[in-house]
Formats: sequence, C-alpha cells, structure tokens
Amino acid sequence: MLELRHLATLRAIDEAGSMVDAADRLHVTQSALSHQLKDLEHRLGMELVVRRSRPVRFTTAGLRLLTLAQDVLPRVQQAERELKRLAEGQSGRLHIAIDCHSCFQWLMPALDAFREHWPDVELDLSAAFSFAPLPALLRGDLDMAITSDPVEDAAVQFLPLFRYELVLAVSGRSPLASRKWIEPTDISDQTLITYPVERERLDVFTAFLDPAGAEPAAVRTAELTPMTAQLVAAGRGVAALPNWALTEYTTHDLLKTVRLGENGVWRTLYAAVRLEDAQRPYIQEFQETAREVCFKTLSGVKAVKGS
Repeated sequence: MLELRHLATLRAIDEAGSMVDAADRLHVTQSALSHQLKDLEHRLGMELVVRRSRPVRFTTAGLRLLTLAQDVLPRVQQAERELKRLAEGQSGRLHIAIDCHSCFQWLMPALDAFREHWPDVELDLSAAFSFAPLPALLRGDLDMAITSDPVEDAAVQFLPLFRYELVLAVSGRSPLASRKWIEPTDISDQTLITYPVERERLDVFTAFLDPAGAEPAAVRTAELTPMTAQLVAAGRGVAALPNWALTEYTTHDLLKTVRLGENGVWRTLYAAVRLEDAQRPYIQEFQETAREVCFKTLSGVKAVKGS
C-alpha cells in the first residue's frame, strides 16, 4: 500500500538529485533509503527510478507518483499546521447564527473587535429567524447561536452575555403611554406587532401573555426593528422589544416604553456553543468581547450574576 513516507522519499530524491543527498534530507542512511525504495518498487511491481543516471532519473511510473507527491504532501503539511494551531487554540471556525432581530446593533461591532485579535479564526454570520439554530449547532453546521431561549441539552452550553428588559413600545398618544406598567389584559384591545417567527419563540407570549391566558386583539408582523418602531409611533399597534433596541426612538420621543408587569420581564441573552467547544480560547474571548461591546454601546442591560 502506498504511504505518505513513500511520497516523501520520491520528492526528496527529486529535490536532492541523488540517493546520497536524499538520505541526508530524510535523516536516514543511504542503505535504509535504498531498501525503502526497493520495497515500494516490489509492492508496485515496477521500477520507479533509473539508478545509474546522474542526477537520478524517474521512470514513467516514478514521474506519476512524483506528481502525486508534489500535489498531496503540501496539502497534508498545511493541514498538519492548521490542526496544530487548532489544538493550540490559535485558529478555528466560528460560524454564528443570531436568533434575535435586534442583535445586529451590537453584534457587528463585537465581531469587528474580535476579528482584530483572532485573524486566523474563520468568521461567518447568518440570521436564524427562519430556522431553529440549535439542531444546526449540534449537527456542526454552526459553531454558536445567539439566543434568549436556552433548552436542556447535555451537549450544549449556554454562555450568558447580558440581561435585558423586555418592554412594550407604544405611541406617545396611546392611553398606555402614561402607565408605569401594564397587565397582560391591557393588550387585549391592541394590535401586537411582532417579528415574523413562531409564537413559541416570542417572549411577549411565552413570558407575559400566555401565563395569564391573555391575547391581543390582533397580531401583525414586521421584519425590521425600524419598521416596527415607525408603525408603533404612528399608532398602528404596540410591540414588545428589548429596552436597548428602543433607546434611539425614545430619545427622539418617537414612542414611549412601558414595563410588562410591575416587576418587568427580564431575559438573558446567551451564546450557545457545543459543550466540547466551550473552553476554546477564541470562544471564551468572543464571549468576553461581546460583553464588553454590549456594556459600552447598549443602555439598560445588566450583567448576569456569577458570569
């Protein structure tokens, strides 16, 4: 059977031009090199080099294997270098999906800051709005999912990033605008504007309305946060969004925010990774970089206790 050491021998003979010099390059004796070459020729049933020529000349079969060696060996060596860097935590792949429409606001600066320190980590970003990211994470299609919906899975670790409050955005002309907080039934006569995802992935339902058995009068969807804000400001409905996603709109008095319940609804945003990847140095640094950027750029967020 042809082995990598055989290809390395043929390449060394070609580069050195003689059996003696090739043996020196491979750090073996000339006798050992000759024995290895003869063994390979015996296995293949044909000669590979013309030994009496100076420099050594390859037969047609030898040239074919030399071409293979020149193609395969550099690729193997490159793979070995990459694996070594991967084992040392210096390189890798970080394909991220975000399960949060508003996350682009802080994630892109976090990725830019991370890329400066880890140029050898392959970065990719996609939106997980139309698919469930955790099965893709477990399959290996993704390396991280940004989500506020942790699930029990022994193969996944959820690294906390920050806590935020889910608030209700209302028009400044709405009767709800003067309220300090609302109850679930206060939305029963309102049109609720949501992102176009399944109901079970919307915190306003799972954490506020459903436990109280309450329903809005109607539900409509909007793809983007600015679109949602404009609809709310125009009195076309209300929307439950992270407090930090609404800062620029409340600053300009385009809309008002009201707490969901007296104590508010607080959620935690996580970076979900496979358990075996959680301690990789670049995963740990991404988590720290993301936190740092969030607390610099977002208002109203809190650190997760113990993180």
